[in-house]
Amino acid sequence: MRTQPQERTWKWLRKWRREWTRARPSAKRVLDLTLGSALLALAAPLLAAGALALAAQRAPGGVLTHSPRIGLGGRLFVLHSLRTRRLRLDLLSRLPHVVRGDLSLVGPEPLAPDDERARPPGADSDTPGGFAATTARHWRQELKPGLIGLAQVRSRSGMPWDEPALLDQHYAEHHWVGLDLAILARAVQAALCRAIRGLARRGKAHLSDTDHRRCGYSAAE
Repeated sequence: MRTQPQERTWKWLRKWRREWTRARPSAKRVLDLTLGSALLALAAPLLAAGALALAAQRAPGGVLTHSPRIGLGGRLFVLHSLRTRRLRLDLLSRLPHVVRGDLSLVGPEPLAPDDERARPPGADSDTPGGFAATTARHWRQELKPGLIGLAQVRSRSGMPWDEPALLDQHYAEHHWVGLDLAILARAVQAALCRAIRGLARRGKAHLSDTDHRRCGYSAAE
């Protein structure tokens, strides 16, 4: 039979275990934090160079864009991005949001508060002070928006189930770490293919008809 001090100790241990379990980061958060931090460290020089180039151009509005987005649980946050899409620097510049926890590496597109897709079912967009302006659909509230998503890496086939909203909902209902890794791998593969095609096009641009002529060829022939 336990004594009173022992009972208090067991109660404290059970309470500590419940709090630790609740506070323990999920596998998805561990992936976001570790891989997001590594990518941010690797991309930092490129992001700094892009920011300096934009600052030198004195682009109107500054180096960064600032736009409200709906996050986990319908919470609003301000999304900061570089004002350029070259080398996808706009996406890479959002990596601090991944490390901070506003975004995940993989997830549905972060929506603006006035986006129709952010309205809960049955909400009236014309309602004064719209409830729809601050709340996301129920399935969107269950996970963070992502830097990239299934809709971004899925090849468009023209089929109804390839609509971005349906793909986002499918991801929300079936997401797990393995799917996140597959989407990330597909995004890297697509980026490499685009880079290779770009290099091939530039190489062809430098070739001319004279490059394929026989030695000693002259226009007189």
